[in-house]
Amino acid sequence: MADHYGLDAKQLESQYKNHLSNYRYWDQLPHAEDWILFEKNMGAHVGLDETSLSRGELYTILINKEAKGKKGSIIAMIKGTDVQTVSAVLLQLSRRRRFQVREITLDMASNMHQIARICFPGAQQVVDRFHVQQLAFEAVQEMRINARWEAMDKENIEISHAKACGMQYKPLILENGDTKKQLLARSRYLLFKKETAWSSSQSKRAAILFREYPDIKKAYYLSMRLGLIYHQSTHADVALTKLARWYDEVDKSGFLSFGTVARTIQTHYLRIVAFFKNRATNAASESFNAKIKQFRAQLRGVRDVAFFLFRLSKIYA
Repeated sequence: MADHYGLDAKQLESQYKNHLSNYRYWDQLPHAEDWILFEKNMGAHVGLDETSLSRGELYTILINKEAKGKKGSIIAMIKGTDVQTVSAVLLQLSRRRRFQVREITLDMASNMHQIARICFPGAQQVVDRFHVQQLAFEAVQEMRINARWEAMDKENIEISHAKACGMQYKPLILENGDTKKQLLARSRYLLFKKETAWSSSQSKRAAILFREYPDIKKAYYLSMRLGLIYHQSTHADVALTKLARWYDEVDKSGFLSFGTVARTIQTHYLRIVAFFKNRATNAASESFNAKIKQFRAQLRGVRDVAFFLFRLSKIYA
């Protein structure tokens, strides 16, 4: 805007902040850096998540999902993720408003669960399906990374042995031109995708990877089957049955990382299965976090947190 009208950008920003915007008279300014609250934006379906504003400083954010990421989305933004700190602010919302909330989506963090239980006791908690699937993807990646470290160690030993024997080391080259170390490094992204989404080169690489590392193949299909439970199940009872079968497969596999995933799902199963009631996800919160990051990037960072939150609230609160 300053360039368009031939103005000094810093001076225009200063004028907007101090005179044009009424920022100095904002009713939330005294506590804005610690928390902002907009009770009028409360709805029946909300999302609870955390976001980073500046230098890794975390804020807990509560949004109204019915606003669809537009005006009226922000209900609260609170500095930190501590249960007592966040709950103390959210409990300032009237009891009537808090009991309006029928459903709250969140991740599997215990602090988010406690905040939701204290502040919105009448709401059904729903664990975001993408966080559950992410656990399985991370288990596959852990196996890939461990195999890569082993391949690197083996290669280093072979190089040392070749040097000791006065020979030139020649690594094993697979049919697609990768060494085993490269194969494992370059397979990262294809293990996040369905087979149908692989390119021709990824399909070729996957075939070689699964031939050389059958455990990674088994782990990959375990993670994909967990995703299919969400896609194919239409009722909580059906999902529970399929999850039980999936647990059996995990037990038979003997993979430690997947055992951790299964135990985590068992711990949170009531809130995970609640997804199948309305198929609610926390995608709205993730999308809103992306908007905050984009807004932060346009401003080239956050120097004044209170003023940043003021501008954010003008758009989304």
